[in-house]
Formats: sequence, structure tokens, C-alpha cells
Amino acid sequence: MLSRGRMCHPKCSAFQRPLKQRRFIQCMYVVGFMDLFGVSMIVPLLSHHVKSLGASPTLAGIVGSTYGILQLFSSTLVGSWSDVVGRRYSLLTCILMSALGYILLGLSTSIVLFIVARIPVGIFKHSLSICRALLSDLVSETERPVVMGHFNAASSVGFILGPVVGGYLTEHEGGFYTSSFVCSAIFVLNAGLVWMLPWNDSLIKLEQTTIPSIDSSKSARQKYMVSNHLKEATTSGESHLRPVWKQVSSVLRKISALSSSDMWDVFLVRLLMAIAIMLYYSNFSLALEERFSLKPKVTGYLISYSSTLGALAGFLVGPVTKLYNNDMLSMLLHSSILTCSLIFLYATAPNVWQILLCSTFFAISTTIGRTCITDLELSRGGAQASGTLIGAGQSVTAVGRVVAPLLSGFAQEFSPCGPPSLGVGLALAAILLLIFKMPPDARVKKKSLNL
Repeated sequence: MLSRGRMCHPKCSAFQRPLKQRRFIQCMYVVGFMDLFGVSMIVPLLSHHVKSLGASPTLAGIVGSTYGILQLFSSTLVGSWSDVVGRRYSLLTCILMSALGYILLGLSTSIVLFIVARIPVGIFKHSLSICRALLSDLVSETERPVVMGHFNAASSVGFILGPVVGGYLTEHEGGFYTSSFVCSAIFVLNAGLVWMLPWNDSLIKLEQTTIPSIDSSKSARQKYMVSNHLKEATTSGESHLRPVWKQVSSVLRKISALSSSDMWDVFLVRLLMAIAIMLYYSNFSLALEERFSLKPKVTGYLISYSSTLGALAGFLVGPVTKLYNNDMLSMLLHSSILTCSLIFLYATAPNVWQILLCSTFFAISTTIGRTCITDLELSRGGAQASGTLIGAGQSVTAVGRVVAPLLSGFAQEFSPCGPPSLGVGLALAAILLLIFKMPPDARVKKKSLNL
């Protein structure tokens, strides 16, 4: 496989990687930070703004679900499209269309305009997924968890700082509209950064150091496929100038190959764990208020503390990966067991101190788990389909966002601890699937989708 060739070549180590490539990867961290910094300025204000436009709670819920539904259907399509036309063109398109959506949001003075503004964002807000696919193209399989962990950490820091700036701007007259325009300006700056990156200078070297190191047993056709993939994925090229019908045909072919693959177990584990984690957070503030009479202010501090730990946990992925000798399936299994145990302890906690302890380790275990499941998807699917695979994973998570509120509402009818208790059951199902569907002898089997 391509990743094996990268692993064998000495120039692909983190310390010997060409300086331009290292800077390119660091710029991707900046892109991820700015992306979530801008988004998090707006997200906490959306429900308040749509209600200020005169929407009833039911209508506000329906409008709010528009984004999730669009993401559900567009994630895989846009991810596969990035495999077809190349990362640079698709990333620029997604960033600029998102900027357009936030400009329209800043102009929304009615429910109709608000919905229209959410459409381009719902369809094209996949810049982080494309960045992850690009980073997967650039690094070896052994480096991938570390780089992904650092990227997630940088993005999470942006998500922590954004609400502070958005809240400050909202205190002034017309604050929501100001925040929307500032967010749009941040996305435009992000697009400028992506445009100015030295794509050709830093990434063509990757092809030169990777292709010759492919195992000699590979056929000429496979070598051509790898070379072609690198050219499409890492350079601007002219693949985006293909006729639209050819692009659509290629995207549909990739999605068809993915749907007929045997990766359902990986995606099912992702879905079960995503819903379990969402159930943990679904009624967090309300449950703490009912169980321990905690004020919302204290709960907010606890959530901020957990989010900060989650961001910092991204830097732990590298040391933990080395400790496990790059056995990502074992890491995923153990992190899932820890996550399940912490959800159980949270649901049965007799005091606030146990809640604090659970929140501390829960942020770490979920961060590591998300990195592991993404790496496992890419290992099973192959480098030629990184955009499609990451997009499909985001679609699976979007399904969880639709299902989790329904399950949470049903479980809360019985007890404030109902949602996390249900989450324990789903996490246990994911753990059993990891143990019995992917036993130790299957951990080393890696399959490549012929996309």
C-alpha cells in the first residue's frame, strides 16, 4: 500500500520531512483553528436569533435541523468530490461558499432568509473534513494519528475561544449581524491562506519520495493509480475543469464502491459511540441542576473545563500511539471501554466531585477515540479514498445528531439519568462489536477500496 511505502522511506519521518511540507502541515492547523473559531462565534447565538425573528419553539427546532439534514447528505458527496477534483479546489470552494452563507446570515431579517443562509453552509461546510483528508495524503500511516490529533487540538482551541468573542460582540446593538460578518471575514481570510500555500513546491516532493518506494510487487497499474491520486489530491491541477457529468460519474462510482465494501462494522461502531457521547451531553446542564442543584454558571465552568481538556488531549495522541505500538484497534477498544465506564459513573454519580472526575477523563477518552476511529477508517479503506471515507464518517455522525435528541427526549421521560444510561447500552454494543467482529487476527488486515 501507499502508506507502507511512506513508512519505509527515511524522508517521511517527522524530523526529516522537508521544511516546506512541515510548514504546509502547520498552516493546515491554522486553517482548522480559524475555521472553528469563526463557526463557534455564531453557533451559540443561532437559537436566540431565530427566536428573535418570531419563530415558535417548534419552528425553531425544524429550522435548526435544516443544517444537520443537509450535512447528512452532503458529507459523503463533498468528500468524494474532493477525491475527484483535488483538495485545493474543493477546499477553496467549501470555504468560500461557507463565507457566502455567513454573509447571508448577517443579512437575515426574516425566517425565510435565515433558512436560505443555512443552505450553502449545510452543503459546503466540510472544510475540516477536506483538511483531514489532505493531511492523510501528506503523512505516513504511523504519523497520521499524531498529525490528526494536533489538527483536532488546534481546531478545538478555536471552538473554545470563538464563543467568548461572539458573546462580546453580541452585547452591542446588532451584535449577531456583526458576529456573522466577522465570521464571514474569517472564512475569506482562511481562503486567502489556502490559496497562497505553496501547494506545488511542497507537495510534488511528496510524490517523488513516495512513488519509488512502493513495494516492487505492486503492478504498474497500481503504481499509476497511486501517482494519479497524489497529483489529484495534492495539486491544483486541472481535474476540476472536467465536464460536470464526468465529475458526478466519478463521485457516484466512489460512493458505490464504498457502499458495497465491508466497512459497515467500522461505521456502526462510529455511530454507536457518537450517539452514546451525544446522550452524555444531551441534558447535561438540566440533569446537574435537578440532581445536585448546580447553578447554570457552575455547569458552564464545568463544560469549559472539559472542552479545554479535550483540546489538550489532542497532544496526547502521539505518546499514546507509541505506547500501543500503533495498534489503533486496541486503542479504540480501550478508549471505548473507558468512555463507557465513565458514562456509567456519571449516570450513577452520588456527588459533584465524581462528575468532575468523569468529565476530566471523558474529554480525554473521547478525543483519543475520535482520532482512532478516523485512522481505522482510513487504514481499512486505503489512501485513494480518504476524502470519501472521511465524508462518509461525517455522514454517520450526522445520523447520530438526528437520532440522539429523539432518544434523549424519550429517555428523559423516565429519569434525568435516562440518556446517559441508554448511552452505556449503546457503548457496550460498540465494544462487543469491536471484540467479536474485529478480533486480533483481523487487526493487521488492511483493504483498499478501488475508487
